Amino acid sequence: MRHIIAITESLASRGISGMLVSTIRNVRYLTGFTGSSACLLITNKERIFFTDSRYEEQSKREVRGFDIVIEREERPKQILEKAKSAGIRTLGFESTVSYAFYKSLLRKGFRVKSVTNLIEEMRRIKSRLEIKMISKAVERAEKAFLEVKPYIKPGFSERHLALRLEAGLKSQGCAVIPFDIIVASGKNSAMPHARPTDNRIKQGDFIMFDWAGEAGGYFSDMTRTFLLKGGKDLSRKIDIYNTVLSANQRAITSVREGIIARTVDKTARDVIKKAGYGDYFGHGTGHGVGLDVHELPRISRFGRETIRPGMVFTIEPGIYLPGIGGVRIEDMVHAEKQGCTTLTSLPKGLETL
Repeated sequence: MRHIIAITESLASRGISGMLVSTIRNVRYLTGFTGSSACLLITNKERIFFTDSRYEEQSKREVRGFDIVIEREERPKQILEKAKSAGIRTLGFESTVSYAFYKSLLRKGFRVKSVTNLIEEMRRIKSRLEIKMISKAVERAEKAFLEVKPYIKPGFSERHLALRLEAGLKSQGCAVIPFDIIVASGKNSAMPHARPTDNRIKQGDFIMFDWAGEAGGYFSDMTRTFLLKGGKDLSRKIDIYNTVLSANQRAITSVREGIIARTVDKTARDVIKKAGYGDYFGHGTGHGVGLDVHELPRISRFGRETIRPGMVFTIEPGIYLPGIGGVRIEDMVHAEKQGCTTLTSLPKGLETL
């Protein structure tokens, strides 16, 4: 209920008399609904939940505090009728509203204003229950990985390891895997978002794993990189790894209430730049994790947000050298008044396998 009050107060301050919530993650955040098709109409006095007949029984079980409307006609028509009867003149909308629906609002005489990120900004601060779910997602991800780790040796393919990890995540209870697992070895590891291939890992390879767990609709996200014994350029590979590790550790140490997100990013980036690899670290240092695996805050060169207690985000610096390989070390942290707590617990010192 406190979220709804905050929304209506924010809408009133902007001269908006109602809001259409069309982003399904935001619907879940406000109602607890776990289905895949629904939207909300929120005014100062009314809270209406729209879904179709597939979710009639489910919505009765899960949704509280909203009047439930089971759509018997096209969704836009029923929403427009309800919005008109509620006396809404200016309707706030999210970026997930279709262009066709946006045009229908204009045709019906509504004034419209974008309120994109209004709810996403609320979602940045996690409750104790949300932290508990995220921690459970981390636990499931780590247990699944430990089952796969013995197979990280020459001869096994990236695809084979990814499939084993996916099966492990599901056996741990993850209902959803939010992105394709990344397993990248050798030269492939120089691509930050490489897809697993039939490439078989060999001596001297870096092998990078980026994967996510899930619990109660909340996600985790982490990356670990290993070095297989043998091969060429060993001393340089060790230097690359230790540079990324130092950047990861210093960035985590810098996290505290009041620090600006881009300052955390700069802390990691400066370590990598000083070591001579600045041109090989192109992405941001981190991102929020919760109901979406990528959400606010953004820990990047452009991140202007102030870090506040309750935020959960990744710290994931990396170095990617074409022809040699790449290293990324990704942890999840929970910002607190004094520093932060690292939610991920797998070892991250260099392991040669």
